[in-house]
Amino acid sequence: MDNPRFKIKKTELLSDNWYTLNKVTIDYQKKDNTWAIQEREVYDRGNGAAILLYNTLKGTVILTRQFRLPTYLNGNKSGLLIEVCAGLLDEDNPEACIIRETEEETGYRLHSVKKIFEAYMSPGAVTEILHYFIAEYDSSMKVSSGGGLEHEHEEIEVIEIPFAQAYVMIETGEIKDAKTIMLLQYAKIHNLV
Repeated sequence: MDNPRFKIKKTELLSDNWYTLNKVTIDYQKKDNTWAIQEREVYDRGNGAAILLYNTLKGTVILTRQFRLPTYLNGNKSGLLIEVCAGLLDEDNPEACIIRETEEETGYRLHSVKKIFEAYMSPGAVTEILHYFIAEYDSSMKVSSGGGLEHEHEEIEVIEIPFAQAYVMIETGEIKDAKTIMLLQYAKIHNLV
């Protein structure tokens, strides 16, 4: 916290039921050099990683489909969301996290991944920064059916589809997940598939 224009005055814990929700009060210096007070609720769920698995020879990508309660509460009639594989870092570094999550969710065992960028996903209220990766896959890397971890209540469907179809699904609204759209656009721009 190196910016002298922003001073945290108070942090109040509102909830630590699933992740942490705090109410933070700051003093901040405006452009006219006067000071004002601002209160914001900030949700801290930790940082995460996401990956696009692609197969250049087949022209396909691996995506997942799972129930996402927040989308269901905000108009997604089925609650199911098509996404790239992703997960929270927990105690891992981003690369170790995404290799672990890929095997748990998709059943593909990766030995190397390429980090392409990182981004804040909802900086107005959420602290999370997401690390974005890509990796090429083939059938020899499939070690299980994937589907997630039962003790985490995950029921993940693994989807292998042509890249062209996935890209059209952005236009039709079948893919509405930001991290997935960003990675599919990266793949298109860089002619990966």
